[in-house]
Amino acid sequence: MRKTVTPELKNVEDSVLLFIDLGFGKARMGGSAFGQVYNNMSGDAPDLDDIGRLKAFYNVIQQLVAEDKLLAYHDRSDGGLFATLVEMAFAGRCGLNVDLTSLVANQADVNEASIRTLFNEELGVVIQIAKQDIAAVEALFKAAALPLHTVATIGSDEKIVIRNQAGIVLEQTRADLQRAWQETSHAIQKLRDNPACADSEFALIGDNERSALFADVKFDVNEDIAAPFINSGAKPKIAILREQGVNGQIEMAAAFTRAGFDAYDVHMSDLMAGRVHLADFKMLAACGGFSYGDVLGAGEGWAKSILFHPALRDQFAAFFADPNTLTLGVCNGCQMVSNLAEIIPGTAGWPKFKRNLSEQFEARLSMVHVPKSASLILNEMQGSSLPVVVSHGEGRADFALHGGKISDDLGIALQYVDGQNQVTQTYPLNPNGSPQGIAGVTNADGRVTIMMPHPERVYRSAQMSWKPEDWTELSGWYRLFAGARKALG
Repeated sequence: MRKTVTPELKNVEDSVLLFIDLGFGKARMGGSAFGQVYNNMSGDAPDLDDIGRLKAFYNVIQQLVAEDKLLAYHDRSDGGLFATLVEMAFAGRCGLNVDLTSLVANQADVNEASIRTLFNEELGVVIQIAKQDIAAVEALFKAAALPLHTVATIGSDEKIVIRNQAGIVLEQTRADLQRAWQETSHAIQKLRDNPACADSEFALIGDNERSALFADVKFDVNEDIAAPFINSGAKPKIAILREQGVNGQIEMAAAFTRAGFDAYDVHMSDLMAGRVHLADFKMLAACGGFSYGDVLGAGEGWAKSILFHPALRDQFAAFFADPNTLTLGVCNGCQMVSNLAEIIPGTAGWPKFKRNLSEQFEARLSMVHVPKSASLILNEMQGSSLPVVVSHGEGRADFALHGGKISDDLGIALQYVDGQNQVTQTYPLNPNGSPQGIAGVTNADGRVTIMMPHPERVYRSAQMSWKPEDWTELSGWYRLFAGARKALG
């Protein structure tokens, strides 16, 4: 996981994009996307002609991965070199200066050669290399007898400029090209999803500032505030609660175990059969997933199995009333606990969680802010903003039970924000359409906190698809679990 390389270009000064041509000069166009556009599927298709050289390529790449010399990596065999380069620019939200001169040298028709170079789908890759590593990388490929071409550099603006020896072939903004690239998906999305959400996402293509990921944490990410409590040897027992269809219990148990808890796998059937009792635990974590396959409204059916079972209802009510306990509900567990509000003190004004405004399941890395609230497990994170995984179909905070009004006393524990750290309603920065960007709430005394995002899926930095470079072993979200341990003393 720590050696993963993606197509996202990094903003590294004087870095270069190198092209490894595993077609070895051939540019067979048969069956290509370019051929489909012009209704001409004739000609030879790309092929692997020398498996030994492919193996040599693989070995060189594995060495570069092991030595952390690859800033970015993308293959060309699905769309050609043009698609490869612009997709890397889209991921990095940057411009490119592309020079095809070395690739089309000595060709009678430079423009035709440029088209074949840009759109053939032979095997090949583009890698981004830092300036100080260029000589070593070139030596490795030369020793392996593999062709290597310097093909592009990062542009100072967001323009994609392609040149050959005859001059400029193409000059367009990254945003315009990305809109063209996204156009078909956008049209499908408008038919399949809420069209307003589809338009909102499409409009963000050119808005880097609002759609940026960032981390603004008000604490030392590498400090483990649970360490003194872990060193004491005391391990509070936590019930990692699940029901049929729940699938987030392993990550939840791992996160709390790391923070010094003694985690127990507790299924609802254990409670119903009397094999386990909540009175034996100091904390309860209701996990994410798809209880009952979501056919009963995600966590609502799970909650009713408690509310309509007198012994369980009393057991949960007693746990929530105990001032020495903590509760966390995440995603499916958030929806479940929200439906138990009638037996949880201090939950006046709590919302239900309904279908996303987009009308689709949303799985994204979203920005959230931790405002000041009573939440005990988020107390150590207040004022911070950082990315977190969301993965839900019914995460929109709904206040219909309260006449559509949000109480001034509602304990808002998490809010979706944009790249400028402003609470947002804009989709997909707000993935479900919750008013005031509400992503989580807490009860009056802060002992019960529920949220739609999944902090347990990103408590280690290696779990994150994007993270700040200075985050090492722990991510900012570990502080939530360590904060829970600290709160229990």
